[in-house]
Amino acid sequence: MKKHFLALLITALIGEGLSLRAAEKTHLPNIVFILFDDLGYGEPPSYRPNSPFKMPTLTRLTTEGMRFTDAHTPSAVCTPTRYGVITGRYPMRIGQYNVLGTYSQPIIERERLTVASMLKQQGYHTAAFGKWHLGMNWNIPPQAKTPKTGMPVDTAATDGPIGRGFDRFCGYTHAANIGMVIEQDRVLTNIDEVDVQPLLARKILSYIDERTKAGGPFFLYVPLCTPHMPHVPAAEFQGKSGTDAYGDWILQGDTVTGQILDALERNHLSANTLVIVTSDNGAEHRPYPPLRESKRSIYEGGHRVPFLARWPGKIKPGSTCTDVVCLADLMATAAEISGAKIPPDAAEDSFSILPDLLGMAKAPVREATVHQSIAGDLAIRQGPWKLIFKTSGQRELYNLTEDISETSNSITNHPEIAGKLADLMQGYIDHGRSTPGPAQKNKREIRLDGVGKKNKPVRKTPKDE
Repeated sequence: MKKHFLALLITALIGEGLSLRAAEKTHLPNIVFILFDDLGYGEPPSYRPNSPFKMPTLTRLTTEGMRFTDAHTPSAVCTPTRYGVITGRYPMRIGQYNVLGTYSQPIIERERLTVASMLKQQGYHTAAFGKWHLGMNWNIPPQAKTPKTGMPVDTAATDGPIGRGFDRFCGYTHAANIGMVIEQDRVLTNIDEVDVQPLLARKILSYIDERTKAGGPFFLYVPLCTPHMPHVPAAEFQGKSGTDAYGDWILQGDTVTGQILDALERNHLSANTLVIVTSDNGAEHRPYPPLRESKRSIYEGGHRVPFLARWPGKIKPGSTCTDVVCLADLMATAAEISGAKIPPDAAEDSFSILPDLLGMAKAPVREATVHQSIAGDLAIRQGPWKLIFKTSGQRELYNLTEDISETSNSITNHPEIAGKLADLMQGYIDHGRSTPGPAQKNKREIRLDGVGKKNKPVRKTPKDE
Protein backbone atom coordinates (compact mmCIF):
# COMPACT_ATOMS: atom_id res chain seq x y z
CA MET A 1 0.00 0.00 0.00
CA LYS A 2 2.76 2.49 0.96
CA LYS A 3 4.78 2.04 -2.24
CA HIS A 4 1.64 2.08 -4.37
CA PHE A 5 0.31 5.28 -2.81
CA LEU A 6 3.60 7.16 -3.07
CA ALA A 7 4.29 5.90 -6.57
CA LEU A 8 0.98 7.20 -7.85
CA LEU A 9 1.49 10.56 -6.16
CA ILE A 10 5.05 11.08 -7.35
CA THR A 11 4.32 9.89 -10.89
CA ALA A 12 1.52 12.42 -11.19
CA LEU A 13 3.72 15.23 -9.88
CA ILE A 14 6.65 14.39 -12.14
CA GLY A 15 4.19 14.51 -15.01
CA GLU A 16 3.64 18.15 -14.04
CA GLY A 17 7.35 18.84 -14.58
CA LEU A 18 8.72 18.42 -11.06
CA SER A 19 11.91 16.52 -10.29
CA LEU A 20 11.64 13.37 -8.19
CA ARG A 21 13.13 15.04 -5.11
CA ALA A 22 10.97 18.15 -5.48
CA ALA A 23 7.87 16.02 -5.99
CA GLU A 24 8.59 14.02 -2.86
CA LYS A 25 9.23 17.03 -0.61
CA THR A 26 7.04 19.80 -1.98
CA HIS A 27 3.82 17.85 -2.21
CA LEU A 28 3.93 15.69 0.90
CA PRO A 29 0.67 16.44 2.68
CA ASN A 30 0.51 18.47 5.86
CA ILE A 31 -0.83 16.57 8.86
CA VAL A 32 -2.94 18.30 11.53
CA PHE A 33 -3.87 16.25 14.60
CA ILE A 34 -6.35 17.96 16.94
CA LEU A 35 -6.86 16.27 20.30
CA PHE A 36 -9.76 17.36 22.52
CA ASP A 37 -9.31 16.73 26.25
CA ASP A 38 -12.06 14.51 27.76
CA LEU A 39 -14.55 14.85 24.90
CA GLY A 40 -16.92 11.91 25.25
CA TYR A 41 -18.14 9.71 22.41
CA GLY A 42 -21.70 10.90 22.96
CA GLU A 43 -21.00 14.63 23.08
CA PRO A 44 -20.64 15.72 19.42
CA PRO A 45 -24.09 15.91 17.79
CA SER A 46 -22.72 13.93 14.84
CA TYR A 47 -22.30 10.98 17.23
CA ARG A 48 -25.47 11.49 19.29
CA PRO A 49 -28.27 13.40 17.56
CA ASN A 50 -29.88 14.46 20.86
CA SER A 51 -26.64 15.90 22.23
CA PRO A 52 -27.25 19.29 23.88
CA PHE A 53 -23.82 20.58 22.87
CA LYS A 54 -23.10 22.86 19.93
CA MET A 55 -20.22 21.63 17.79
CA PRO A 56 -20.82 22.95 14.26
CA THR A 57 -17.22 22.38 13.16
CA LEU A 58 -17.24 18.70 14.07
CA THR A 59 -20.59 18.37 12.30
CA ARG A 60 -18.98 20.06 9.30
CA LEU A 61 -16.15 17.52 9.36
CA THR A 62 -18.70 14.72 9.35
CA THR A 63 -20.03 15.96 6.01
CA GLU A 64 -16.65 16.93 4.55
CA GLY A 65 -14.74 13.85 5.67
CA MET A 66 -14.94 10.46 7.37
CA ARG A 67 -16.52 9.59 10.72
CA PHE A 68 -15.06 6.61 12.57
CA THR A 69 -17.47 4.79 14.88
CA ASP A 70 -15.03 2.40 16.58
CA ALA A 71 -11.95 4.50 17.39
CA HIS A 72 -10.15 4.02 20.70
CA THR A 73 -7.56 5.76 22.81
CA PRO A 74 -4.52 3.83 24.07
CA SER A 75 -5.77 4.51 27.61
CA ALA A 76 -8.82 5.76 29.45
CA VAL A 77 -6.86 8.72 30.86
CA CYS A 78 -4.69 11.51 29.57
CA THR A 79 -0.95 10.91 30.02
CA PRO A 80 -0.77 7.31 28.80
CA THR A 81 -2.96 8.11 25.81
CA ARG A 82 -0.63 10.93 24.81
CA TYR A 83 2.34 8.62 25.18
CA GLY A 84 0.65 6.23 22.74
CA VAL A 85 -0.19 9.02 20.28
CA ILE A 86 3.35 10.42 20.20
CA THR A 87 5.27 7.11 20.25
CA GLY A 88 2.93 4.60 18.60
CA ARG A 89 3.49 2.29 21.58
CA TYR A 90 1.06 1.01 24.19
CA PRO A 91 1.65 2.79 27.53
CA MET A 92 1.36 -0.49 29.43
CA ARG A 93 4.84 -1.28 28.13
CA ILE A 94 6.35 1.41 30.38
CA GLY A 95 3.91 0.81 33.25
CA GLN A 96 2.13 4.13 32.68
CA TYR A 97 -1.48 3.74 33.79
CA ASN A 98 -1.95 6.97 35.71
CA VAL A 99 -1.32 10.64 34.93
CA LEU A 100 1.62 12.93 35.58
CA GLY A 101 1.76 16.08 37.68
CA THR A 102 3.03 19.51 36.71
CA TYR A 103 6.62 18.77 37.64
CA SER A 104 6.86 15.08 36.71
CA GLN A 105 9.90 13.88 34.81
CA PRO A 106 9.70 13.00 31.09
CA ILE A 107 8.38 9.51 30.35
CA ILE A 108 9.40 9.39 26.68
CA GLU A 109 13.02 8.28 26.50
CA ARG A 110 15.35 10.65 24.66
CA GLU A 111 16.36 8.00 22.17
CA ARG A 112 12.82 6.90 21.31
CA LEU A 113 11.52 7.85 17.88
CA THR A 114 8.36 9.95 18.00
CA VAL A 115 5.91 10.86 15.28
CA ALA A 116 7.42 14.37 15.32
CA SER A 117 11.06 13.30 15.07
CA MET A 118 10.16 10.79 12.36
CA LEU A 119 8.40 13.42 10.27
CA LYS A 120 11.29 15.86 10.76
CA GLN A 121 13.51 13.28 9.11
CA GLN A 122 11.13 13.38 6.14
CA GLY A 123 11.45 17.14 5.78
CA TYR A 124 8.45 18.22 7.86
CA HIS A 125 8.40 21.21 10.16
CA THR A 126 6.78 20.13 13.43
CA ALA A 127 4.83 22.06 16.05
CA ALA A 128 2.69 21.45 19.13
CA PHE A 129 0.37 23.96 20.78
CA GLY A 130 -1.47 22.99 23.96
CA LYS A 131 -1.32 20.39 26.70
CA TRP A 132 1.85 18.27 26.76
CA HIS A 133 1.38 16.19 29.93
CA LEU A 134 4.30 13.84 29.24
CA GLY A 135 6.77 15.33 31.69
CA MET A 136 9.61 17.86 31.55
CA ASN A 137 12.86 18.51 33.38
CA TRP A 138 12.97 21.63 35.56
CA ASN A 139 16.17 23.34 36.64
CA ILE A 140 15.04 24.86 39.94
CA PRO A 141 14.96 23.35 43.46
CA PRO A 142 11.72 21.73 44.73
CA GLN A 143 11.08 24.48 47.30
CA ALA A 144 10.71 26.98 44.47
CA LYS A 145 7.80 25.12 42.93
CA THR A 146 4.56 27.07 43.18
CA PRO A 147 1.77 25.08 41.49
CA LYS A 148 -0.86 27.78 41.90
CA THR A 149 1.11 30.62 40.38
CA GLY A 150 3.59 28.70 38.25
CA MET A 151 7.32 29.12 37.76
CA PRO A 152 9.11 32.43 37.28
CA VAL A 153 9.22 33.62 33.68
CA ASP A 154 12.20 32.27 31.72
CA THR A 155 12.54 29.18 33.93
CA ALA A 156 13.88 26.30 31.83
CA ALA A 157 11.60 23.33 31.13
CA THR A 158 13.61 20.91 29.01
CA ASP A 159 13.02 17.45 27.53
CA GLY A 160 9.46 18.38 26.68
CA PRO A 161 8.19 18.70 23.09
CA ILE A 162 11.35 20.49 21.90
CA GLY A 163 13.42 17.55 23.12
CA ARG A 164 11.11 15.00 21.50
CA GLY A 165 11.05 16.08 17.88
CA PHE A 166 9.02 19.29 17.78
CA ASP A 167 10.51 22.43 16.26
CA ARG A 168 7.95 24.67 17.91
CA PHE A 169 5.99 24.44 21.15
CA CYS A 170 3.72 26.67 23.16
CA GLY A 171 1.47 25.27 25.85
CA TYR A 172 1.40 23.97 29.38
CA THR A 173 2.30 20.90 31.38
CA HIS A 174 -1.15 19.74 32.52
CA ALA A 175 -4.67 20.91 33.28
CA ALA A 176 -4.04 21.83 36.91
CA ASN A 177 -1.62 24.52 35.81
CA ILE A 178 -2.74 25.78 32.42
CA GLY A 179 -1.97 29.38 33.32
CA MET A 180 1.78 28.68 33.33
CA VAL A 181 2.48 28.95 29.61
CA ILE A 182 5.71 27.49 28.24
CA GLU A 183 7.16 28.49 24.89
CA GLN A 184 9.86 26.29 23.38
CA ASP A 185 11.66 25.11 26.55
CA ARG A 186 11.17 28.08 28.89
CA VAL A 187 8.29 29.55 30.87
CA LEU A 188 6.78 32.35 28.82
CA THR A 189 4.22 33.79 31.19
CA ASN A 190 1.78 33.11 34.02
CA ILE A 191 -1.68 34.32 33.01
CA ASP A 192 -5.34 33.87 33.87
CA GLU A 193 -6.66 30.47 32.83
CA VAL A 194 -9.37 32.05 30.68
CA ASP A 195 -6.73 33.65 28.47
CA VAL A 196 -4.75 30.50 27.68
CA GLN A 197 -6.85 29.00 24.88
CA PRO A 198 -7.24 32.33 23.04
CA LEU A 199 -3.45 32.84 23.27
CA LEU A 200 -2.77 29.38 21.87
CA ALA A 201 -5.36 29.85 19.12
CA ARG A 202 -3.60 33.01 17.95
CA LYS A 203 -0.26 31.22 17.89
CA ILE A 204 -1.71 28.26 15.97
CA LEU A 205 -3.19 30.48 13.27
CA SER A 206 0.02 32.50 13.04
CA TYR A 207 1.97 29.28 12.66
CA ILE A 208 -0.17 28.14 9.71
CA ASP A 209 0.35 31.50 8.00
CA GLU A 210 4.08 31.30 8.68
CA ARG A 211 4.47 27.78 7.29
CA THR A 212 2.52 28.74 4.19
CA LYS A 213 5.08 31.44 3.43
CA ALA A 214 8.02 29.19 4.30
CA GLY A 215 6.78 26.30 2.17
CA GLY A 216 7.27 22.59 2.76
CA PRO A 217 5.09 20.16 4.69
CA PHE A 218 4.28 20.56 8.38
CA PHE A 219 2.94 18.42 11.20
CA LEU A 220 0.72 20.38 13.58
CA TYR A 221 -0.28 18.73 16.87
CA VAL A 222 -3.03 20.61 18.72
CA PRO A 223 -3.86 19.11 22.14
CA LEU A 224 -6.70 21.45 23.14
CA CYS A 225 -7.61 22.57 26.67
CA THR A 226 -11.29 21.78 26.16
CA PRO A 227 -13.46 20.38 27.67
CA HIS A 228 -11.25 19.33 30.62
CA MET A 229 -11.49 21.33 33.83
CA PRO A 230 -11.06 24.17 34.53
CA HIS A 231 -14.05 25.23 32.46
CA VAL A 232 -12.96 28.73 31.53
CA PRO A 233 -14.71 29.85 28.33
CA ALA A 234 -13.66 33.25 27.05
CA ALA A 235 -16.17 36.09 27.37
CA GLU A 236 -17.27 35.76 23.74
CA PHE A 237 -18.40 32.17 24.41
CA GLN A 238 -20.04 32.59 27.80
CA GLY A 239 -23.73 31.77 27.57
CA LYS A 240 -23.49 31.00 23.84
CA SER A 241 -23.92 27.22 23.98
CA GLY A 242 -27.37 27.25 25.53
CA THR A 243 -26.22 24.87 28.27
CA ASP A 244 -23.64 25.89 30.88
CA ALA A 245 -19.95 26.75 31.25
CA TYR A 246 -19.05 23.20 30.21
CA GLY A 247 -21.03 23.55 26.99
CA ASP A 248 -19.53 26.99 26.37
CA TRP A 249 -16.06 25.50 26.83
CA ILE A 250 -16.84 22.74 24.32
CA LEU A 251 -18.12 25.34 21.86
CA GLN A 252 -14.88 27.28 22.22
CA GLY A 253 -12.82 24.19 21.39
CA ASP A 254 -15.02 23.50 18.39
CA THR A 255 -14.60 27.12 17.26
CA VAL A 256 -10.79 26.90 17.49
CA THR A 257 -11.00 23.76 15.34
CA GLY A 258 -13.04 25.72 12.82
CA GLN A 259 -10.51 28.54 12.83
CA ILE A 260 -7.79 26.03 11.96
CA LEU A 261 -9.83 24.72 9.04
CA ASP A 262 -10.49 28.27 7.87
CA ALA A 263 -6.78 29.12 8.10
CA LEU A 264 -5.95 26.12 5.92
CA GLU A 265 -8.58 27.24 3.42
CA ARG A 266 -7.38 30.85 3.46
CA ASN A 267 -3.85 29.70 2.72
CA HIS A 268 -4.98 27.27 0.00
CA LEU A 269 -3.71 24.30 2.02
CA SER A 270 -6.91 22.32 2.56
CA ALA A 271 -6.52 20.01 -0.42
CA ASN A 272 -3.04 18.98 0.69
CA THR A 273 -3.75 18.57 4.40
CA LEU A 274 -4.95 15.56 6.37
CA VAL A 275 -6.89 16.79 9.41
CA ILE A 276 -7.77 14.41 12.23
CA VAL A 277 -9.93 15.48 15.18
CA THR A 278 -10.43 13.18 18.16
CA SER A 279 -10.27 12.99 21.98
CA ASP A 280 -7.82 11.58 24.52
CA ASN A 281 -10.38 9.51 26.47
CA GLY A 282 -14.02 9.43 27.49
CA ALA A 283 -15.91 12.23 29.20
CA GLU A 284 -15.29 13.12 32.84
CA HIS A 285 -18.01 11.50 34.99
CA ARG A 286 -20.49 11.72 32.08
CA PRO A 287 -21.55 8.28 30.84
CA TYR A 288 -23.28 8.29 27.46
CA PRO A 289 -25.41 5.18 26.90
CA PRO A 290 -25.30 2.77 25.29
CA LEU A 291 -21.59 2.85 26.19
CA ARG A 292 -20.81 1.74 29.72
CA GLU A 293 -19.11 4.14 32.17
CA SER A 294 -16.78 7.03 31.29
CA LYS A 295 -13.22 8.34 31.64
CA ARG A 296 -10.80 6.08 33.56
CA SER A 297 -12.79 2.90 32.86
CA ILE A 298 -11.82 -0.22 30.94
CA TYR A 299 -15.36 -0.33 29.55
CA GLU A 300 -16.21 1.33 26.23
CA GLY A 301 -17.16 4.71 27.69
CA GLY A 302 -13.62 5.10 28.94
CA HIS A 303 -11.76 4.81 25.64
CA ARG A 304 -14.12 4.79 22.65
CA VAL A 305 -13.97 8.33 21.28
CA PRO A 306 -15.09 10.54 18.39
CA PHE A 307 -12.66 10.40 15.48
CA LEU A 308 -13.09 12.49 12.34
CA ALA A 309 -10.75 12.80 9.37
CA ARG A 310 -10.75 15.12 6.36
CA TRP A 311 -8.45 15.08 3.35
CA PRO A 312 -10.13 16.59 0.27
CA GLY A 313 -9.69 14.48 -2.83
CA LYS A 314 -8.48 11.50 -0.79
CA ILE A 315 -11.16 10.89 1.85
CA LYS A 316 -14.72 10.48 0.58
CA PRO A 317 -16.98 13.24 2.00
CA GLY A 318 -19.76 12.06 4.28
CA SER A 319 -18.26 8.60 4.64
CA THR A 320 -18.25 6.34 7.69
CA CYS A 321 -15.65 3.81 8.82
CA THR A 322 -16.58 1.01 11.22
CA ASP A 323 -13.07 -0.46 11.43
CA VAL A 324 -11.46 -0.60 14.88
CA VAL A 325 -8.61 1.92 15.07
CA CYS A 326 -6.44 3.32 17.84
CA LEU A 327 -4.91 6.77 18.36
CA ALA A 328 -1.53 5.03 18.55
CA ASP A 329 -1.97 4.44 14.81
CA LEU A 330 -1.02 8.04 14.03
CA MET A 331 2.67 7.21 13.75
CA ALA A 332 2.39 4.32 11.30
CA THR A 333 -0.16 6.28 9.26
CA ALA A 334 2.15 9.30 9.08
CA ALA A 335 5.02 7.02 8.13
CA GLU A 336 3.09 5.51 5.23
CA ILE A 337 1.96 8.92 4.01
CA SER A 338 5.44 10.45 4.21
CA GLY A 339 7.41 7.43 3.01
CA ALA A 340 9.26 7.03 6.32
CA LYS A 341 10.64 3.65 7.33
CA ILE A 342 9.94 2.82 10.97
CA PRO A 343 12.88 1.04 12.67
CA PRO A 344 12.27 -2.18 14.63
CA ASP A 345 12.50 -0.45 18.02
CA ALA A 346 9.80 2.16 17.36
CA ALA A 347 5.99 2.35 16.99
CA GLU A 348 5.65 -1.23 18.22
CA ASP A 349 1.84 -0.98 18.41
CA SER A 350 1.02 1.39 15.56
CA PHE A 351 -0.83 0.31 12.41
CA SER A 352 -1.41 2.50 9.38
CA ILE A 353 -5.06 3.44 8.90
CA LEU A 354 -4.34 4.91 5.46
CA PRO A 355 -6.30 2.09 3.76
CA ASP A 356 -9.33 3.07 5.85
CA LEU A 357 -8.91 6.75 5.08
CA LEU A 358 -8.65 6.15 1.35
CA GLY A 359 -11.55 3.67 1.35
CA MET A 360 -9.26 0.93 0.08
CA ALA A 361 -9.19 -1.42 3.09
CA LYS A 362 -10.06 -5.01 2.22
CA ALA A 363 -9.74 -6.22 5.81
CA PRO A 364 -9.31 -4.75 9.33
CA VAL A 365 -6.08 -2.75 9.57
CA ARG A 366 -5.42 -4.16 13.05
CA GLU A 367 -5.18 -7.78 14.14
CA ALA A 368 -6.42 -6.71 17.58
CA THR A 369 -6.43 -3.66 19.86
CA VAL A 370 -5.36 -3.31 23.50
CA HIS A 371 -7.11 -1.05 26.02
CA GLN A 372 -6.17 -0.04 29.57
CA SER A 373 -7.77 1.73 32.53
CA ILE A 374 -6.35 4.04 35.17
CA ALA A 375 -6.53 1.15 37.66
CA GLY A 376 -4.28 -1.08 35.55
CA ASP A 377 -7.06 -3.20 34.07
CA LEU A 378 -6.29 -4.40 30.53
CA ALA A 379 -8.43 -5.59 27.64
CA ILE A 380 -7.95 -6.95 24.15
CA ARG A 381 -10.42 -6.46 21.33
CA GLN A 382 -10.60 -8.58 18.18
CA GLY A 383 -13.57 -8.40 15.89
CA PRO A 384 -16.71 -8.20 18.05
CA TRP A 385 -15.03 -9.82 21.05
CA LYS A 386 -13.47 -7.98 23.98
CA LEU A 387 -11.71 -9.80 26.81
CA ILE A 388 -11.07 -7.81 29.99
CA PHE A 389 -8.35 -8.64 32.52
CA LYS A 390 -9.16 -7.00 35.86
CA THR A 391 -6.36 -6.40 38.37
CA SER A 392 -8.56 -8.35 40.80
CA GLY A 393 -7.98 -11.46 38.69
CA GLN A 394 -11.48 -11.45 37.23
CA ARG A 395 -11.91 -11.84 33.49
CA GLU A 396 -14.90 -10.68 31.46
CA LEU A 397 -15.81 -11.40 27.85
CA TYR A 398 -18.25 -9.35 25.78
CA ASN A 399 -19.57 -9.54 22.24
CA LEU A 400 -19.82 -5.84 21.41
CA THR A 401 -21.91 -6.45 18.32
CA GLU A 402 -24.64 -7.99 20.44
CA ASP A 403 -23.91 -6.24 23.74
CA ILE A 404 -22.36 -2.80 23.21
CA SER A 405 -23.33 -1.86 26.79
CA GLU A 406 -21.21 -4.72 28.19
CA THR A 407 -23.96 -5.98 30.47
CA SER A 408 -23.63 -9.73 29.94
CA ASN A 409 -20.32 -11.40 30.73
CA SER A 410 -20.27 -14.39 28.38
CA ILE A 411 -16.92 -15.87 29.36
CA THR A 412 -18.45 -19.09 30.70
CA ASN A 413 -20.33 -19.59 27.42
CA HIS A 414 -17.33 -19.02 25.18
CA PRO A 415 -14.20 -20.29 26.98
CA GLU A 416 -12.49 -21.07 23.67
CA ILE A 417 -12.77 -17.45 22.51
CA ALA A 418 -11.53 -16.17 25.87
CA GLY A 419 -8.59 -18.57 25.70
CA LYS A 420 -7.67 -17.51 22.18
CA LEU A 421 -7.76 -13.81 23.09
CA ALA A 422 -5.77 -14.40 26.28
CA ASP A 423 -3.07 -16.22 24.29
CA LEU A 424 -2.95 -13.38 21.76
CA MET A 425 -2.64 -10.81 24.53
CA GLN A 426 0.12 -12.78 26.23
CA GLY A 427 1.93 -12.94 22.91
CA TYR A 428 1.75 -9.17 22.57
CA ILE A 429 3.24 -8.86 26.04
CA ASP A 430 5.97 -11.44 25.58
CA HIS A 431 6.97 -10.13 22.15
CA GLY A 432 7.04 -6.49 23.28
CA ARG A 433 4.98 -5.46 20.28
CA SER A 434 1.70 -6.14 18.47
CA THR A 435 3.04 -5.26 15.01
CA PRO A 436 5.19 -7.61 12.91
CA GLY A 437 8.90 -7.37 13.66
CA PRO A 438 11.65 -8.51 16.01
CA ALA A 439 10.81 -8.87 19.68
CA GLN A 440 11.30 -5.82 21.89
CA LYS A 441 11.54 -5.43 25.66
CA ASN A 442 8.85 -3.92 27.84
CA LYS A 443 10.14 -1.44 30.40
CA ARG A 444 7.78 -2.73 33.09
CA GLU A 445 6.34 -6.14 33.91
CA ILE A 446 2.80 -6.70 32.64
CA ARG A 447 0.60 -9.28 34.36
CA LEU A 448 -2.75 -10.67 33.31
CA ASP A 449 -3.53 -12.96 36.26
CA GLY A 450 -3.98 -10.34 38.97
CA VAL A 451 -1.79 -12.37 41.34
CA GLY A 452 1.27 -10.96 43.06
CA LYS A 453 2.58 -7.77 41.49
CA LYS A 454 -0.34 -6.13 39.71
CA ASN A 455 -0.27 -3.50 37.03
CA LYS A 456 0.13 -0.31 39.00
CA PRO A 457 0.45 3.34 38.03
CA VAL A 458 3.97 4.72 37.80
CA ARG A 459 2.83 8.12 39.05
CA LYS A 460 0.34 9.14 41.69
CA THR A 461 -2.66 11.04 40.42
CA PRO A 462 -2.78 14.71 41.47
CA LYS A 463 -6.11 15.19 43.22
CA ASP A 464 -6.99 18.11 40.97
CA GLU A 465 -6.77 15.96 37.83
